[in-house]
Amino acid sequence: MDIISGKTWTFGENIDTDVIIPGRYLRTFNPQDLADHVLEGERPDFTENVQKGDVIVAGENFGCGSSREQAPVAIKTAGVDAIIAKSFARIFYRNAINIGLPVIVSDIEAKDGDIIKIDLANGSLINETSGESARFEPFKEFMLNILEDGGLVNHYLNKD
Repeated sequence: MDIISGKTWTFGENIDTDVIIPGRYLRTFNPQDLADHVLEGERPDFTENVQKGDVIVAGENFGCGSSREQAPVAIKTAGVDAIIAKSFARIFYRNAINIGLPVIVSDIEAKDGDIIKIDLANGSLINETSGESARFEPFKEFMLNILEDGGLVNHYLNKD
């Protein structure tokens, strides 16, 4: 999982958890039911067209709002392999790592459908469509292990 490559979906600033998964859908604990409604208020075409391996690229303060853990679960279950944003709400960032969803703090220009390649261990991004590149703080080995195991719970269950 050190290298992720996928098609981009772009979002703006301050994408809050209620936009990611509206409260009216929180009556279920089924991850697929959540994924079926993820980001539908912001991008009605998202749930129908997102594919396994896609990457979200966003502006400042992604995941702000409530601390609902369902927000990163819905995104990951929909097929998104990573989120790149200029900044994240702290609790969203932690919740994402806890479920094995890489969240990268960086600023790279992208348009919908561009192909982004992410090297988590080396801290590099490249927009393969435009040729633009960016850097971010590389993930430390213990964080890579958590992501590779699919999240914090799986990581501890897999320990010998």
